[in-house]
Amino acid sequence: MVSWIMSAGLCRVSSVLRRVSSAVFMVSWIMSAGLCRVSSVLRRVSSAVCAGSARSGSGCQERLRWPPLAGDVDRFGGVTVRDFPPDISEDEFSALLRVSLSRWRSDGRVAAWLHVPITLSRLSAAAARLGFGFHHARRDKAVLSLWLGPGEDRLPSFATHQVGVAGAVVDESNGKVLVVQDRNKTKNAWKFPGGLSDLGENIGETAVREVFEETGVRSQFCSLLSIRQQHNHPGAFGMSDMYLICRLSPLSFRIDFCTQECLRCEWLDLTELAETGETTPITSRVARLLLYGLENGFQNIDLTMEQMPAVYSGLFYQLYHRRLPETP
Repeated sequence: MVSWIMSAGLCRVSSVLRRVSSAVFMVSWIMSAGLCRVSSVLRRVSSAVCAGSARSGSGCQERLRWPPLAGDVDRFGGVTVRDFPPDISEDEFSALLRVSLSRWRSDGRVAAWLHVPITLSRLSAAAARLGFGFHHARRDKAVLSLWLGPGEDRLPSFATHQVGVAGAVVDESNGKVLVVQDRNKTKNAWKFPGGLSDLGENIGETAVREVFEETGVRSQFCSLLSIRQQHNHPGAFGMSDMYLICRLSPLSFRIDFCTQECLRCEWLDLTELAETGETTPITSRVARLLLYGLENGFQNIDLTMEQMPAVYSGLFYQLYHRRLPETP
């Protein structure tokens, strides 16, 4: 009897233990599932924070694969960036530019300039969303700028003028001057040969080059005679135009003019050029000026060129002015 009671009691204890074990397993499974869900949620939150961090510029190494943009600092306190990661996406560049702007502002930079090549033009949209605007563009790149300093934008505008140069080649032995009639003009008027100055080209160099290209006559620069300024010029995309006429001395005399640009080319008497109606007002005026120089000395009309050192180290500029008479 006692043995049966003990056996029955052990069975009940074993049953209870099995139930307890099952309950413990169930609790363990629930906790494990809960932890997995919590872990999954935490991973999603972490990913969202990381993405937001990259967008806000605080930097998240999974998204920001490059260091902040490096640039050259100018003497005014601006920074100019010319090198960009070639395979960067628009979103990645936006995050990178945010970080860079934050650093430039903390460094006290007053302006940022981005020289964006045309092959990376997608970066311009990202820069525009951060406040950048187009400053100017050339054939293979666009330059964007952003004022970072206090107060209103104080960045200078891009160049506003184009420069055209003509050469009045005067043969002092007979008082004749080299003139052409342009093929692409609405009026076939006599004028001095010339054209637009190339980037970085001096005035005298432009005059000599254009005279040779249009007429085949070689010459050398003597002086600057006149300057015309015209705003809202149709041939300058609505910008301003500077037209300069130089006095040149001939080194050759045989004419071999460019038929693609010119209809006619001649050595014309200065007196005839000053009086004819088949010319432009500025050509007629300069012809009279040259006649005065022939009769009274070109030193009375010339603005000669003197090369002088600029305030920028290693650079020079050309000063055109009337020379003072030499003192005895």
